[in-house]
This record gives sequence, C-alpha cells and structure tokens, in this order.
Amino acid sequence: MNAANFRAGDRVRLVSMTDDPDPIPAGTTGTVAGVYPQNGWTQVDVDWDTGRSLMLSIPPDVVVLIDGMPTTQALGD
Repeated sequence: MNAANFRAGDRVRLVSMTDDPDPIPAGTTGTVAGVYPQNGWTQVDVDWDTGRSLMLSIPPDVVVLIDGMPTTQALGD
C-alpha cells in the first residue's frame, strides 16, 4: 500500500524504522493521526499504542495496514 493512501484512523503495524536514534520497536501497532505527502516521500503521524507519538518517513520507514481492535502494547511485550 502506498503511504499516501493511509488515512487518519487507519490502524498500522511497524515493520521497520531504520533511521531514528530512538526507534519504535518493530511490531508495534498504532493509529494514523495524519498523512502529509512530500516531494518523493510521505510523512505519517502515528499515535502508537505504547503511548509514544512519532512520525514516520516513508520511505525508508515501513508499516503495514492492519485490521482489528487497538492493542495497548508492542507485540512480544
């Protein structure tokens, strides 16, 4: 799915975040708060279920759209 197709309220699961000094762990789920297309990339504001709010830069960050109820912690915790 193209990042520009995400919409506020979509549920996502992080696959990878490689270019951040304090990344969100892979597998963490969250809710898209906003989508901001840029020239050649997309900024996606996510309210993570762990309580953090950290924007994604796609690419290089990778998330997938998920279905289901919100979770309250990262997968594997």
